[in-house]
Amino acid sequence: MSIVIEQPVEARLVAAAPRMPSIPATLHYDRRDPFAVRMTFPAPATLEGVDVCWTFSRELLLAGLRDAEGHGDVRVRPYGYDRTVLEFHATEGTAVIHVRSGELRRFLQATSELVPVGLEHLQLDLDRELAELMRGTR
Repeated sequence: MSIVIEQPVEARLVAAAPRMPSIPATLHYDRRDPFAVRMTFPAPATLEGVDVCWTFSRELLLAGLRDAEGHGDVRVRPYGYDRTVLEFHATEGTAVIHVRSGELRRFLQATSELVPVGLEHLQLDLDRELAELMRGTR
């Protein structure tokens, strides 16, 4: 069984112009980091011209499908019938994108099949991670 789930999604960048350009993005979930989701935007879609990856909690994405959630760098909220808004806040500015809620639900369902919500802690090997942290302290 795979330990990683990747799903391309179509994101619409919200800008001042009336037409929202479509940009590619990839959602990524790795069983070895069971609480986190990554969303990656390829270099041509970013101001810096390099791949940009945002990491945030799976719980935030789940909750943001129902209600406005998040107070930090990443915020998620429903928008209309089948859209979800993701806001990414950085010192350079804020990017606001729309993603089809159905695509997010499919991704989250796949992550839940890999690691059920509420059982993420069972994927962690805390003894090994603590041993790695302590290795350099002697």
